[in-house]
Amino acid sequence: MTRTTLIVLAAGGSFALLAGAYLFQALGYPPCALCWYQRYPHFAAVAIGALALAVRGPFLPILGSIAASATAILGAYHTGVERGWWQGPTHCTGGALGGLSGGDLLSVEGPRIVMCDQVAWELLGLSMASWNAVFSVLLMIVWIVAARRSATRAA
Repeated sequence: MTRTTLIVLAAGGSFALLAGAYLFQALGYPPCALCWYQRYPHFAAVAIGALALAVRGPFLPILGSIAASATAILGAYHTGVERGWWQGPTHCTGGALGGLSGGDLLSVEGPRIVMCDQVAWELLGLSMASWNAVFSVLLMIVWIVAARRSATRAA
Protein backbone atom coordinates (compact mmCIF):
# COMPACT_ATOMS: atom_id res chain seq x y z
CA MET A 1 0.00 0.00 0.00
CA THR A 2 1.12 3.52 -0.64
CA ARG A 3 1.69 6.14 2.03
CA THR A 4 -1.39 8.01 0.83
CA THR A 5 -3.58 4.90 1.01
CA LEU A 6 -2.35 4.14 4.52
CA ILE A 7 -3.04 7.70 5.71
CA VAL A 8 -6.53 7.65 4.20
CA LEU A 9 -7.15 4.27 5.86
CA ALA A 10 -5.90 5.45 9.28
CA ALA A 11 -7.66 8.83 9.28
CA GLY A 12 -10.75 7.24 7.72
CA GLY A 13 -10.75 4.64 10.47
CA SER A 14 -10.83 7.36 13.10
CA PHE A 15 -13.60 9.10 11.18
CA ALA A 16 -15.57 5.82 11.05
CA LEU A 17 -15.13 5.28 14.81
CA LEU A 18 -16.37 8.82 15.46
CA ALA A 19 -19.33 8.26 13.13
CA GLY A 20 -20.14 5.05 15.01
CA ALA A 21 -19.94 6.84 18.35
CA TYR A 22 -22.33 9.55 17.17
CA LEU A 23 -24.65 6.93 15.69
CA PHE A 24 -24.84 5.14 19.04
CA GLN A 25 -25.47 8.50 20.68
CA ALA A 26 -28.34 9.15 18.25
CA LEU A 27 -29.74 5.70 19.03
CA GLY A 28 -30.04 6.60 22.71
CA TYR A 29 -26.65 5.67 24.18
CA PRO A 30 -25.39 8.98 25.58
CA PRO A 31 -21.62 9.14 26.13
CA CYS A 32 -20.05 9.35 29.56
CA ALA A 33 -17.08 11.62 30.28
CA LEU A 34 -14.54 8.91 29.42
CA CYS A 35 -16.36 8.25 26.14
CA TRP A 36 -15.97 11.91 25.24
CA TYR A 37 -12.27 11.84 26.12
CA GLN A 38 -11.78 8.93 23.71
CA ARG A 39 -13.25 10.97 20.85
CA TYR A 40 -10.78 13.87 21.02
CA PRO A 41 -7.72 11.95 19.73
CA HIS A 42 -9.85 10.64 16.86
CA PHE A 43 -10.72 14.22 15.90
CA ALA A 44 -6.99 15.00 15.98
CA ALA A 45 -6.19 11.94 13.86
CA VAL A 46 -8.68 12.98 11.18
CA ALA A 47 -7.17 16.49 11.04
CA ILE A 48 -3.64 15.08 11.03
CA GLY A 49 -4.60 12.77 8.19
CA ALA A 50 -5.87 15.68 6.10
CA LEU A 51 -2.63 17.58 6.70
CA ALA A 52 -0.48 14.51 6.07
CA LEU A 53 -1.98 14.16 2.60
CA ALA A 54 -0.62 17.61 1.75
CA VAL A 55 2.68 17.54 3.68
CA ARG A 56 5.31 14.87 3.07
CA GLY A 57 7.58 13.29 5.64
CA PRO A 58 7.09 11.01 8.64
CA PHE A 59 6.27 13.69 11.24
CA LEU A 60 2.50 13.86 10.72
CA PRO A 61 1.98 10.07 10.51
CA ILE A 62 3.96 9.79 13.76
CA LEU A 63 1.55 12.32 15.31
CA GLY A 64 -1.33 10.25 13.93
CA SER A 65 0.08 7.16 15.63
CA ILE A 66 0.33 9.11 18.91
CA ALA A 67 -3.32 10.17 18.60
CA ALA A 68 -4.38 6.57 17.90
CA SER A 69 -2.35 5.30 20.86
CA ALA A 70 -3.85 7.97 23.12
CA THR A 71 -7.40 6.88 22.36
CA ALA A 72 -6.40 3.20 22.63
CA ILE A 73 -4.99 3.86 26.10
CA LEU A 74 -8.12 5.78 27.10
CA GLY A 75 -10.28 2.94 25.77
CA ALA A 76 -8.29 0.37 27.75
CA TYR A 77 -8.50 2.54 30.87
CA HIS A 78 -12.26 2.96 30.40
CA THR A 79 -12.61 -0.81 29.96
CA GLY A 80 -10.85 -1.31 33.29
CA VAL A 81 -13.21 1.15 34.96
CA GLU A 82 -16.23 -0.64 33.46
CA ARG A 83 -14.95 -4.04 34.60
CA GLY A 84 -14.08 -2.80 38.09
CA TRP A 85 -10.35 -3.48 37.64
CA TRP A 86 -9.53 0.00 38.95
CA GLN A 87 -11.27 3.13 40.17
CA GLY A 88 -12.44 5.62 37.59
CA PRO A 89 -12.93 9.36 37.86
CA THR A 90 -15.17 10.21 40.79
CA HIS A 91 -17.30 12.56 38.69
CA CYS A 92 -18.70 9.70 36.60
CA THR A 93 -18.50 6.48 38.60
CA GLY A 94 -20.70 4.66 41.14
CA GLY A 95 -20.70 7.18 43.97
CA ALA A 96 -20.65 10.24 41.77
CA LEU A 97 -23.71 12.16 42.84
CA GLY A 98 -21.58 15.24 43.31
CA GLY A 99 -23.60 18.27 44.28
CA LEU A 100 -26.94 16.89 43.11
CA SER A 101 -29.83 17.25 45.47
CA GLY A 102 -32.60 14.72 46.00
CA GLY A 103 -34.85 16.95 43.91
CA ASP A 104 -32.34 16.87 41.05
CA LEU A 105 -32.25 13.09 41.19
CA LEU A 106 -36.04 12.76 41.19
CA SER A 107 -36.66 15.43 38.57
CA VAL A 108 -37.45 14.40 35.03
CA GLU A 109 -35.83 17.64 33.88
CA GLY A 110 -32.78 17.32 36.16
CA PRO A 111 -29.31 16.55 34.88
CA ARG A 112 -28.77 13.11 33.41
CA ILE A 113 -25.80 11.29 34.86
CA VAL A 114 -24.07 8.89 32.50
CA MET A 115 -21.90 6.57 34.52
CA CYS A 116 -18.42 5.66 33.30
CA ASP A 117 -18.38 2.39 35.22
CA GLN A 118 -21.50 0.96 33.57
CA VAL A 119 -21.37 -0.92 30.26
CA ALA A 120 -24.15 0.50 28.09
CA TRP A 121 -23.65 -1.86 25.13
CA GLU A 122 -21.40 -4.76 24.27
CA LEU A 123 -20.72 -7.17 21.44
CA LEU A 124 -18.89 -10.48 21.90
CA GLY A 125 -18.22 -9.53 25.51
CA LEU A 126 -16.50 -6.25 24.60
CA SER A 127 -17.91 -2.82 25.41
CA MET A 128 -17.74 0.18 23.11
CA ALA A 129 -14.65 1.35 25.02
CA SER A 130 -13.01 -2.04 24.48
CA TRP A 131 -13.79 -2.02 20.76
CA ASN A 132 -12.38 1.50 20.53
CA ALA A 133 -9.15 0.28 22.14
CA VAL A 134 -8.87 -2.70 19.76
CA PHE A 135 -9.54 -0.71 16.59
CA SER A 136 -7.35 2.17 17.74
CA VAL A 137 -4.37 -0.17 18.20
CA LEU A 138 -4.91 -1.33 14.61
CA LEU A 139 -5.08 2.28 13.43
CA MET A 140 -1.88 3.05 15.36
CA ILE A 141 -0.15 0.26 13.42
CA VAL A 142 -1.40 1.67 10.12
CA TRP A 143 -0.09 5.12 11.08
CA ILE A 144 3.31 3.64 11.98
CA VAL A 145 3.53 1.85 8.62
CA ALA A 146 2.63 5.15 6.91
CA ALA A 147 5.39 6.91 8.87
CA ARG A 148 7.89 4.24 7.85
CA ARG A 149 6.86 4.61 4.20
CA SER A 150 7.33 8.37 4.55
CA ALA A 151 10.79 7.94 6.10
CA THR A 152 12.00 5.51 3.42
CA ARG A 153 10.87 7.81 0.63
CA ALA A 154 12.58 10.78 2.28
CA ALA A 155 15.88 8.90 2.64
